[in-house]
Amino acid sequence: MQDWLTVHEGSAPLVIGLPHTGTDIPAAIEARMTSGWLARKDADWWVDRLYDFAVDMSATLVRTGVSRSVIDVNRDPSGASLYPGMTTTGLCPTETFDGEPLYQAGQEPDAAEITERRVIWFDPYHAALQAQLDRLRINGPVVLYDAHSIRSVVPRLFEGELPQFNIGDNDGATCAGDLTQAVEAACAVSGASLVVNGRFKGGWTTRHYGRPEMGFHAIQMELADRGYILDPSGPVSPDNWPSPYEPERAEPMRRHLRRVLTACVAFAESQR
Repeated sequence: MQDWLTVHEGSAPLVIGLPHTGTDIPAAIEARMTSGWLARKDADWWVDRLYDFAVDMSATLVRTGVSRSVIDVNRDPSGASLYPGMTTTGLCPTETFDGEPLYQAGQEPDAAEITERRVIWFDPYHAALQAQLDRLRINGPVVLYDAHSIRSVVPRLFEGELPQFNIGDNDGATCAGDLTQAVEAACAVSGASLVVNGRFKGGWTTRHYGRPEMGFHAIQMELADRGYILDPSGPVSPDNWPSPYEPERAEPMRRHLRRVLTACVAFAESQR
C-alpha cells in the first residue's frame, strides 16, 4: 500500500470515500505553483477527522493524502465536465474555486503530465475503492458514501449560502430511492437546511460506482463546513483559513453524521 493511500477495512456494508482531505503536494510540483496556501485552500478540511467515528461502526474508509490540486480523484478521468455549462475544476486543476491561478505562468501540467499523475495517484485510489466494494458486495448490497465539504459561500460556484446538507445521487441514478430518502430523513432530524440533487449531484465517484441494479448504491454528501468549523464571514485569507478543528464545535455534526451513516448501513442490511 502506498504511503499516501489509507484503507481501513471494516465488515459493515458501507464504504466511505475521502477524496479531498489530503494536503500533500510533491515538492517539485509545489515549486511551480503560485502559493502553497492556494494549492491547499480548497481541501475538504478536517473531514477525515469529522468521520473518524465511522471506524467504530465497522465502516471501511478509503482516503488519499494527496491534495486535490495535484489530481482530483473525484473528476472524470477523460477530462469531461461533470456539470456542463457550470463553473467547476478539472482533473488536474489550474485554478482555485475562486478563480485564482494555481500555477506560475507556463508551469501548468501538460497532457503527458496529467496522464502520469493519473497513473500514480488516480488509478490506485480507485482500484482500492473498487476492491473494497467488491469485498463487501460478496455478502450482499453495499453503500458507497462519498464524503465532502466546502465553504458555505463560494460565489463563483453557487449563489448565496449553500444548504448545510447537500445529498447527491445524480437525479436518482446512483442508488435506490429508499437510500436517498433514509439519508434525507436522517439529515432532517438536525433541523438544518438540506437539499437533494441541488448544486452538487454527485461527482465522478458517485456516478461511476453507483449501479443499484447490481447492488452498488452510491451517494454523495457535501457539507457546508459551517456545521463543524468556523466559516469565514468575509474574504478568505491565510489569516482565517483553514479554520482550526475544534472538537466541541464539531461534536453536534458528528452526531448527525452518525445517524446518517447508521441509516446507510440499515438500508444495505435490509437488502440482504
